Amino acid sequence: MVGESLPEFNGLEGVLQPLLSASNSSSLKEALEILIKVSRTAAARAELALRNILPTVLKLVESFHQTSSREYLVNSLKLLRNLCAGEVANQNAFFEQNGVEVVLSVLRSAALLSNPDSGVIRVSLQVLANVSLAGEDHQQAIWLKFFPNEFSVLARVRSQETNDPLCMILYTCCDRRPGLVAELCRDMGLPIVVGIIRTVASVGFGEDWFKLLLSRLCLEDIHFPLVFSKSCEGSSSENSGNTDSGDDLFLSEQAFLLRIISEILNERIEEIQVSSEFALCVLGIFKRSVRVVDFASRGMSSLPTGCTSIDVMGYSLIILRDICAREGVGDLKNDSLDVVDMLLSHELIDILLSLLRDLDPPAIIRKVLKEGDNQGLNLSASKLCPYKGFRRDMIAVIGNCAYRRKHVQDEIRQKNGILLLLQQCVTDDDNPYLREWGIWSLRNLLEGHAENQQAVADLELQGSVDMPELSRLGLRVEVDQKTRRAKDFALPPDQVLVSECHLQFQHGMIFWCDTSKVH
Repeated sequence: MVGESLPEFNGLEGVLQPLLSASNSSSLKEALEILIKVSRTAAARAELALRNILPTVLKLVESFHQTSSREYLVNSLKLLRNLCAGEVANQNAFFEQNGVEVVLSVLRSAALLSNPDSGVIRVSLQVLANVSLAGEDHQQAIWLKFFPNEFSVLARVRSQETNDPLCMILYTCCDRRPGLVAELCRDMGLPIVVGIIRTVASVGFGEDWFKLLLSRLCLEDIHFPLVFSKSCEGSSSENSGNTDSGDDLFLSEQAFLLRIISEILNERIEEIQVSSEFALCVLGIFKRSVRVVDFASRGMSSLPTGCTSIDVMGYSLIILRDICAREGVGDLKNDSLDVVDMLLSHELIDILLSLLRDLDPPAIIRKVLKEGDNQGLNLSASKLCPYKGFRRDMIAVIGNCAYRRKHVQDEIRQKNGILLLLQQCVTDDDNPYLREWGIWSLRNLLEGHAENQQAVADLELQGSVDMPELSRLGLRVEVDQKTRRAKDFALPPDQVLVSECHLQFQHGMIFWCDTSKVH
C-alpha cells in the first residue's frame, strides 16, 4: 500500500487484498474511491457480490471505528451503503456477518459525542436503510437492536441529514407491520416519534420519508390523538409560556405537526381515507383553538403566522376542509361518508356559521357599509380574521359539506345561513379566492334544492351603492323601482358556475341570487 503506512493498517494487509484487486489499485484510499464510484450501478454491485467484497468492507468499518481514521471510516461506510443498495446478495451477507451490530457500534460512538458526528451518523443510517429494504428478517434484526433506546438517541440529533434516513428505516420497518406501528406509538416508542417531529420542526426535512412515516402513523392508523398530545410534553418551545395569546394551550411542535398532516392529506386526498377518531380529534383541536385565539387584531400574513394558537386553528380548519372534500373524489366506502356525517353531528356547520357571523364583513362590503345608508350597524364589535384566508377556509369547509348533502342544505337555510353565504361571494384582499370558494359553496347550497333556490329568489333589494370595484369585475345591474328587484344585469364572461343569475343587494351587501337551476 504505497504511501499508506498508518498504524491502523497493521495486520490488515491480507484483508485489504480483495479491495485492491477489485479496484486494480495499489492504495486503500484509491481503492475505496474507485469502488464507491463504480458501485453506484447494479451491475457493478452484482459483480462485487460475486467477489464477496462486503465482509472485507465490514472488517474495515469495524477496524477504523476503533481508530481515529474518520476519512477511511466514512469512505468504508459509503462503500458499504452502495453495496447494500438493492443487491440481495450483499444485503444477506451484511445480515449474516452481523453487520447490524457493527454499524450500531459506530452509531453509538458518533451519536453520544457532545457534538454528534452527523456525517458518520448519516452514512451509517443509510446503510441500515438500504438493508431494511431486503425484507422482514433484516427489518426485525434492526428493530431488535435499535428499539427503543438507540432510535431515541438518534431522533434527538438535530440534523436534517441524519433524520431523513432515520425516518426511512422506521417507515420501512413499520410499513405493513401493524405490530411495530403499535410499538412505536406506545410509551416506549412515542419519545422517538416526538423527537423526530421536534427535529424536523427545528431543521426541516429533505426527503419524503418523514411525511410517509407520519402518514402511516397518523392518517392510515389511529395514533394521531396520542402523537399530538405527546408532542407538547417536555418541550422547551419559546412560546410555551405566551399566555396572553393563548399559546399556553398549544406548542409550536403541535402546530407544525398539523401543518405537515394538512399537507399530506391535501397531496394524497385521492388515496387516504381518514378514521372517525382522527376527524373528531381534529375537530376538537379546532374548537379548543377557537376559544383561545385573539380575534381582536387583523392578521397580516397567511399561515404559518408564527402565533401557535392561530396556526393550530388554521391548519386544523384546512384539514377539516379536505376531510369534507373527500366525498367528491372517486368512489367512497360507506365509512368515509360516515366521517363527514359524524363531524356534522358534532355541530361543525353551527360552529362555522357562528364564527362567520361574528367576523367583520369582507373589505369590499365594509366599504359598502361605510358609503351606504348603514351607519347604524356596529362593526366595532366584530371579530377580525386572525390570518389571511381564515374566512375563505371556513367557506370552503361549509361548501364541501353542502356538496350533495340535502340535510346540510336544509340546516344552512334553517339557521339563516343562506344570506350569510351570499355575502361571501366577493373578492377580498384578506382572503384570496374568497369569491371562488363563495360561489362554489353557493352552488352546492342551491344544487337540486328548490326551496333554497326560492329563498334566494325571494330576497328583496334594500339599497345599493355605486362601486367601481363592481365595474372592474364586469358586473352591471338595473333595478326595477316598483318590485325592488334586479330586472336587467350583465355578468363577466368567465362566470360559468351560476346561470340566469340576478345581482341583488340587502343591507348594502352584494349577492349572487339564482332564480332558476344551478349547474
